[in-house]
Amino acid sequence: MAMEKRMSDTCIDADVVDKMMSHVNAAANHLTAMQNYFTGYARYLNEFMIPFLISTHYFRQVEQEKLLMSSPFEAFQAYMDLLSFNLDISNKGLSAGMEMMNAYLKQEMPEAVTALVNTIFGLDGNPMEKYTERHARMLRAVTEIYPEAIRNIASEYGFHFERGTHPLIAETDRFMLYQILPTDPSVSMREDGKPVLILPPFVLGANILAFLPGENKSYTHCFANQGIPTYIRIMKDIQTTPALQVMTGEDDAEDTRRFCERIMARHGKPVTLNGYCQGGFSGVCDILSGRLEGLVDALITCVSPMDGTRSHGLKNFLAELPTRFNDLAYGTKTLPNGNKVADGNLMGWVYKLKSIESEAPVVAFLRDLMMLSPRNGRPVRVSKTAAALNYWLQNERSDLPLAVTAMSFASYNTPITADGTLPVKLFGRPLNFGYIREKKIKWLICYGERDDLVEKETALAPLDYIDAEVSAFPKGHVAIATSWSDPKSACALHTRFGEKNYRGPVRFHLDLELSDLA
Repeated sequence: MAMEKRMSDTCIDADVVDKMMSHVNAAANHLTAMQNYFTGYARYLNEFMIPFLISTHYFRQVEQEKLLMSSPFEAFQAYMDLLSFNLDISNKGLSAGMEMMNAYLKQEMPEAVTALVNTIFGLDGNPMEKYTERHARMLRAVTEIYPEAIRNIASEYGFHFERGTHPLIAETDRFMLYQILPTDPSVSMREDGKPVLILPPFVLGANILAFLPGENKSYTHCFANQGIPTYIRIMKDIQTTPALQVMTGEDDAEDTRRFCERIMARHGKPVTLNGYCQGGFSGVCDILSGRLEGLVDALITCVSPMDGTRSHGLKNFLAELPTRFNDLAYGTKTLPNGNKVADGNLMGWVYKLKSIESEAPVVAFLRDLMMLSPRNGRPVRVSKTAAALNYWLQNERSDLPLAVTAMSFASYNTPITADGTLPVKLFGRPLNFGYIREKKIKWLICYGERDDLVEKETALAPLDYIDAEVSAFPKGHVAIATSWSDPKSACALHTRFGEKNYRGPVRFHLDLELSDLA
């Protein structure tokens, strides 16, 4: 009996120890999770606040001059309007943060309460230790695993011209012209095929158009892997290229002309000019300037802002911004050599302000936290697509030539006239859509159905003045370059898709080539 009692006491002691250790582990997991929570949120907050601090520096510089040229009453009224504008943005961000917090708590609270009840009353099921362990893993995923995956994707993301895979064909003081070769070893480029010249966006960077070539997700390789002679215009490093820092719209057109001449000489056929986002707007301006006559007979624009005044989100944002502060000077950076450029990071931050409901730091942090939440004991895995998208967002902002930025700025503040004339000129010449009709240039306009950066109305503005073919892609601004650049996707670029039998940009170009042969 004594021995049985000692064994019973030992078992009781073991149970007590196990329960104590369970509580200790739960507390340790909770402390680890809280530490990672604050570390992770601080990083998201810094990404938002650093551009804000830079903007205050530019603001102070500009206002030191403007205050000398305006009356105190005008300045005071403008500052009061700016305060109201800032409070409105803050309220939107706070409201969005509360909504996301509610969504997060709705996801987490049932399991947390169940775990707490199981622990207190010794019920079967996951105890608090297991719940806090999962919570700690979730926070670690955001603070360590996710950032590591983003860093590691760098070798797979983008063109990596330094590897010599794509030959340099020509260059000017501002740009380099590369030929993009197929990634599919079974495909050979057709030397006598119709060539395409791709103009990447300025702010977003060219590498978004070579998203993940090794995963068959690359806009440019969609053309090259069809045997199409594919070329891309790459902007030189603006920090070390003075000629690019002071580039004008006329310089852009002349460099595009030189590249088109070189491409046409190589293949003996006119070029299809293909611009993505702001590259599409620049390409259209280049064509309307008349400098590409005889060199370009077809045009493709993807999610390109043609009339920024039709952008509901940005139009409302600019309408609420006091007129005094709707000025490029507040986003202008002075380089060490004295040249002025538009700050690309600040432009990306302005987009975050415009979309504060989805881009506020707490919203972005909790959204990623919920996305990376481990379920059913499965390890946290970050997809290459998610890692590459975040690598692009964190590393691919570029400063812009001020004159080129001014062209886009004008398009977002002054609408196209009733006769189809853009609010900018090149070589002293008005730019009118009628030129495209006159020269019988075939045009495909692609837009994203859920694009909140370049809305449908902004991209399709030319249809009010001329005829053009339209292709509507699901999802948002970069989906054409990411999701739909996969040849096996539902909207593959070399196919027809959708209920309206839309043509992807590669299909459009291939059909042009076939019609030329006929």
